[in-house]
Amino acid sequence: MIVIAHNIRSLHNVGAIFRSADAFGVERLYLTGYTAAPPRKEIAKTALGSEDRVVWEKESDVMKVVADLQAKGVHVLALETSADAIPLPEARKKFDPARTALILGNEVSGLEKELLSACEGTVQIPMPGKKRSLNVSVASGIALFAFCSENG
Repeated sequence: MIVIAHNIRSLHNVGAIFRSADAFGVERLYLTGYTAAPPRKEIAKTALGSEDRVVWEKESDVMKVVADLQAKGVHVLALETSADAIPLPEARKKFDPARTALILGNEVSGLEKELLSACEGTVQIPMPGKKRSLNVSVASGIALFAFCSENG
């Protein structure tokens, strides 16, 4: 599994994404747009050393990352709440985690329309409650569990 953290503004969220990536054996973490990269004390505070174990790359141009991955046969999916998003349990049956990249977007505005259009699809976490969104670092952990664990 590959993760793309795009335009994540909170350094603590970036650190938590590193930690989840480490826990679920993510192959590579791309930090795109204005997402900050290590070394940063705020990232280290929540990553707890994961920033030293996870293979990561800083790339400002997310569209380049998406195009490069797709050229290698990787399915690029957006984690986003939208009417056409498929629930994570269905996505797990359809997409091989070893050939999938998951894009996480900005905490407030999500992912840009151009970026969503470049993705093969959109996946979402089923949420039966009234609140329809989660913190991006929490959502990343749930999504990685759904994709990467045998119980997902």
